[in-house]
Amino acid sequence: MPLEQHLSFAADFAPALLDPTLTLPPDVTGPNGKPAGKRYNVYRNNVTVSLIDALAAIYPAVLRITGTDFFRAMARIHIRSTPPTSPLLFEYGRDLPVFIEAYEHARSLPWLADVARIERAWLDAYHAADATPLSPARLSAVTPDRLADLVFTPHPATRIVRSQFSAVTIFAANRGTAPVERIDASTPEDALITRAGSDVVVRHLPPGGAVFAACLMSGRPLGEAAASALDACSGFDIAANIAGMIEAGAFTSVTSGDA
Repeated sequence: MPLEQHLSFAADFAPALLDPTLTLPPDVTGPNGKPAGKRYNVYRNNVTVSLIDALAAIYPAVLRITGTDFFRAMARIHIRSTPPTSPLLFEYGRDLPVFIEAYEHARSLPWLADVARIERAWLDAYHAADATPLSPARLSAVTPDRLADLVFTPHPATRIVRSQFSAVTIFAANRGTAPVERIDASTPEDALITRAGSDVVVRHLPPGGAVFAACLMSGRPLGEAAASALDACSGFDIAANIAGMIEAGAFTSVTSGDA
């Protein structure tokens, strides 16, 4: 079969897999040439179940919080509205946090979308390219008069997720199997996600920390990043935070801004 015919067949075959309201593609027939509706429905169900399972693997904390029935029903609706665009299943589900925000039945869990964002960032960090983290000795070798001009290169795995809720605490409590104590979700929390080696680490950033990290990751010099962090939180500890980010492996190199 020529490529054009393969593409035409795929275009007719695929849409109804995720939308049961669509009719059976006309070219789907059995060995005797009759319509193969039952076979197509089995395949359709397998595709949907596989995508739901993929979302459950990507968002285990969300699954634990909502329960299996709620999650699978929500995921089924999401799949119908947002079909995959990549053959790689780990790439699927990037739009789920936005979907959760608008999902009527999740309104009682306003922090759930941010928990999902942390989980997505965790997976992206896990699959990010390897790189050697910045050595603390490299920074200690810089003279004090050059510190403000330093520009940092972020590690490919470094991510930041900001939340108006206690999303980091909720995420951490629900990624394992231990019983979850009652959590006050009203405290804003920001997450730093890194992978210096083989393990992804999620850290709770202090007030001003997300602003500081975001500035550095965008290429702004250390002096400007520190000023922005102090504007966000007057008690921000610049030395402790830069040391913590280097320890976490958030950067790979540093250069002078005027170099």
